[in-house]
Amino acid sequence: MSHLKGFQKKAGLGVMVVITNVVMLLGSQLAAQTKDSSLYFKAALSATQNGFSIIPSFSLGKPAIILEPSIGNKRMSFEPQFRFAMTGKPWSFIFIYRYKIIDRKKFSMQLGGHIPAINFNTQTATINGVPEEIMESKRFLAAELITNHVIADHVSMGLYLLRGHGYNNTGIKDSYYAGFRITFSQLNISKQLYVQLNPQLYYLRIDDKDGVFLTNTLNLRVHNFPFSFASIFNKAIRSTIVGKQFDWNLSLVYSFHQSYHKLAK
Repeated sequence: MSHLKGFQKKAGLGVMVVITNVVMLLGSQLAAQTKDSSLYFKAALSATQNGFSIIPSFSLGKPAIILEPSIGNKRMSFEPQFRFAMTGKPWSFIFIYRYKIIDRKKFSMQLGGHIPAINFNTQTATINGVPEEIMESKRFLAAELITNHVIADHVSMGLYLLRGHGYNNTGIKDSYYAGFRITFSQLNISKQLYVQLNPQLYYLRIDDKDGVFLTNTLNLRVHNFPFSFASIFNKAIRSTIVGKQFDWNLSLVYSFHQSYHKLAK
């Protein structure tokens, strides 16, 4: 039972982290009110046969539900990600803060932090002579740098750099991710139907293992319609990291986006 109590304590700490994150974000938003006081809230809810991590080399390998809400303004945003198996078991929670240090018409740069990221694993333990499933959480902190350069209408390219560190005695300790990506934000198929493409070539190092990968996210959308289809594929070009050499998924996505503006006095 000590394992269960330990998990309950960690879950309570996790709730406190969420509350603290929200309070910090709202406080910063109130403190940063300027002439441009617009605030947005958006969310995407996905159902997929194979849940992918924020790093495409890792997938759940099972059906999953992914919730990605986001709140912020032109400079700062809070963009958590919640991944669950279809059975309801949590897979990973990532609490992401991002701040846009450069915001120009054709170039932007963001600094971000995953404070924290939590992965959940189910383990079997013998308690009072009876085997039971318990949930283990592994904590990570990460820093990220994101750049984006607009090169043409609906076409941009940029870098995504991520440095993560694990704080448990077991599991991943250090991770490095460097990706170059191109975004085609709107390729019209018809007057109502269009696709978005996000191909990316990236290098990943996990402790003493590394690899080079190619990944792409495709979104098939209808103008002014909240539902869309998305697909991710990930292909190892060269890798010593344990995992599938090729992986993919298909998702049904519901998206919501709302903007709020402060009324002039």
